[in-house]
Amino acid sequence: QVQLVESGGGLVQAGGSLRLSCAASRRTFSTSAMGWFRQAPGKEREFLAAISWSYGNTYYAHSVKGRFTISRDNAKNTVYLQMNSLKPEDTAVYYCAAQAPAQAMGVRPNEYDYWGQGTQVTVSS
Repeated sequence: QVQLVESGGGLVQAGGSLRLSCAASRRTFSTSAMGWFRQAPGKEREFLAAISWSYGNTYYAHSVKGRFTISRDNAKNTVYLQMNSLKPEDTAVYYCAAQAPAQAMGVRPNEYDYWGQGTQVTVSS
């Protein structure tokens, strides 16, 4: 079992930045990749970005590419999501997720096996 704890959410004005963190309870070889998703009220959970623990390969959704950056610190078992140029439509609950070992990097929620509790991000206009 892998436990994930997100932090770093909050209220920010449009154009501002936030950095989310996701700390994993187990060593990185217990998972193959980490991802960030978000879910706004009344909408489906949306993939944002993913990163592999081993090589640091990354993949982004088109909607956030160039504004959001995913990174990881293997020594700290922590993944980050740096969010710049935030817009009101970025308002949502943000979740980190982990895939079980030996899986191809996924972009759908059902490809991830472990989830954090979520952190609220609110962008005011």
